[in-house]
Amino acid sequence: MCSNSGPGTPGEARDRFAEAVAFHGHVCPGLAMGYRAAEIALSRLRSGRSEDEELVTITETDACSVDAIQVLTGCTAGKGNLLFRDHGKQAFTFINRKTGAALRLVANPSFDIESLDPEFAPLRKRVMQREATDSERAAFQDHMNRVVDAILKAPDDYLFIIRQVDPVIPEPARIFRSVPCAKCSEMTAESRIRVEEGEFLCYACSKDYSRCL
Repeated sequence: MCSNSGPGTPGEARDRFAEAVAFHGHVCPGLAMGYRAAEIALSRLRSGRSEDEELVTITETDACSVDAIQVLTGCTAGKGNLLFRDHGKQAFTFINRKTGAALRLVANPSFDIESLDPEFAPLRKRVMQREATDSERAAFQDHMNRVVDAILKAPDDYLFIIRQVDPVIPEPARIFRSVPCAKCSEMTAESRIRVEEGEFLCYACSKDYSRCL
């Protein structure tokens, strides 16, 4: 578990990042960025890992970084304290319910992986396009590890623009009664039911209505 001041000793921090890698499936810069965002938030908000909903994370991306945030903070979709806003930004808001304090972290525009390792991006492109040779793939992994290590050691303000915010704190997750869909008969949370011609239908069975062309 995380201490009140973040992941703890360097050894504990390495263990936590290794846990994030195991959960995510591979090492990558995005995972490292999410790890650092969570590490910074836990330290500055003086929050331990969220066993219930003591901490809330609002993420504006669904990329690799979110997996590290889940592992480190304990904020998950299943508990209802990981909320997704599809804004396409490497931006995260962390809220401590106990104190009301909140931080918003946004990837610093001045941060550029090219500045860490100019050879990384060209190698990544060749690997992703399946054009890399065996030696290039091995070199790519070496460069990947160096970039990730640099991110894990970089100053907070180099990676993120960090500011205190005064957000509307989301209400705790609610448990809704389930009702059967009149068409497919599958039990559906009543908050996700639509009424169509007097019948209760789930989203999958109901018709979308829009006047947009």
